[in-house]
Amino acid sequence: AGLGGGGPGLLGHAGVSAGGRGGHRHRGGRRGGLDAHATGAGHQRDAHGHCHGPAGVAAHPSVGWDGPSVGGALLAMGIEMSTSGVAERQGIVSRLDVGTSGLMVLTKTEIAYSRMKQAFRDRVVDKTYHALVQGHPDPSSGTIDAPIARHPKHEYKFTVAQDGKPSVTHYKTLEAFVAASLLEIELETGRTHQIRVHFSSFKHPLVGDTLYGCDPKLAAKLGMDRQWLHAMKLGFIHPTKGEYVLFESSYPKDLEESLALLR
Repeated sequence: AGLGGGGPGLLGHAGVSAGGRGGHRHRGGRRGGLDAHATGAGHQRDAHGHCHGPAGVAAHPSVGWDGPSVGGALLAMGIEMSTSGVAERQGIVSRLDVGTSGLMVLTKTEIAYSRMKQAFRDRVVDKTYHALVQGHPDPSSGTIDAPIARHPKHEYKFTVAQDGKPSVTHYKTLEAFVAASLLEIELETGRTHQIRVHFSSFKHPLVGDTLYGCDPKLAAKLGMDRQWLHAMKLGFIHPTKGEYVLFESSYPKDLEESLALLR
């Protein structure tokens, strides 16, 4: 897949389902759909852009994961990234869980990496997700403020715990179905598995999220073999241009099809 459009310093990533097509929109810019192959590919001008890849691709290599990664795919395509960060995460500013599709930020230059990391630390990046959860959250809109820590008995799992890190998730119901609800979620913090952990503890796990207690029958009925979670929007002050930019990503095929079945 090709690369084009954007601004200096950054790469972005928008995941799509394997074999599907993803769309993206840069607010104030052009819109396009890009073909995705095994690890998808991008949108870049100078050093800033978006790349599209399957939901089953990790952001970077890690313990317990021997599949493809976004960083590895970009390097294989000859795209240079900043060398900041630990070796396996070089250039990666924000990550997505394996099985989560949508937007993430990667950088090509050291200054872009430094400024974007600081923006995430200062919580001045606007992060919007859509999630399909089981049941109907009550209230239909609200905030979950519950600290998150590593699960004491599961190596790859997290849980709400009194001694965990502060974690805040804002949500509102966009559409209610018989067995599930489509939510728009704004993250105030960005803990690993935050959305998944919070809604599981709230007794409304994400559809398809077997790690956090979803109903496997509902997941099978909707054709979901991953958590129904998509990073829809990322907005921030561009690290080198100094202007606010907003990127948007449309649903991949598997999420669209599951919603059609509910409707």
